[in-house]
Amino acid sequence: MGVGVVRGAETAGVASDDGDEPVILRAVDASIFEVLFTNPPFTRSVDPSDSLILTGMASIRGEVVATVLDTATMRSQVVSKVPNAQGWQLIGVGGDEAVARTWKAQIRIEGGEVIAVRYQKPPVKIPRTTSGGGSGGGSGSTGKAPPLSSGQLAEAKKAAVDYKEGFSSDGYPNKPPPEMVAKLSRLSVAQREGINQQMLGYRNQGLGLEERRKIYERLVEREGGR
Repeated sequence: MGVGVVRGAETAGVASDDGDEPVILRAVDASIFEVLFTNPPFTRSVDPSDSLILTGMASIRGEVVATVLDTATMRSQVVSKVPNAQGWQLIGVGGDEAVARTWKAQIRIEGGEVIAVRYQKPPVKIPRTTSGGGSGGGSGSTGKAPPLSSGQLAEAKKAAVDYKEGFSSDGYPNKPPPEMVAKLSRLSVAQREGINQQMLGYRNQGLGLEERRKIYERLVEREGGR
């Protein structure tokens, strides 16, 4: 998804109101918008806790520490009662220590906001690809899955065009929900086809429906932010 920058002439003379020397208007340097292009606010989660999950807790010398994973960046960090390098601080924990799925933690993040984070099993890490999501690079899988068949490649291409209908490997039991259709509509056919090829590769590896859905949603988010 590209963002166009309208460029005018380097300078343009415009007469001033009092008829004296013209006012010189200079072109805007597009580099000042680079941060917005690479990290647009419209594709970020408003609530920081939406992408954070609790992946572990431990007691070290009587002090409880928690491990938190940001699923948007796949970066993990440890928090405790002492603020870490990012200024995050563990305020409290709860749940049955013997049952991981009940774990939860309260964490104070930047700005003093306190968020609640619950335990989830860490998602499968998406491998880096050398292509930009085009259609000519094979399955895009981790290398453990066999190459896609000609029928699967045809399915990936067809689903890239008929993206509103969904396909066998996107992780949804039926058609994708409206919010996902809206995100897919902002991608090119080549981007959607590249994602579909990767998802077919994950299906060939035996990943279940829920795991594929989470990976598919992250891939769409990542391509939408390019």
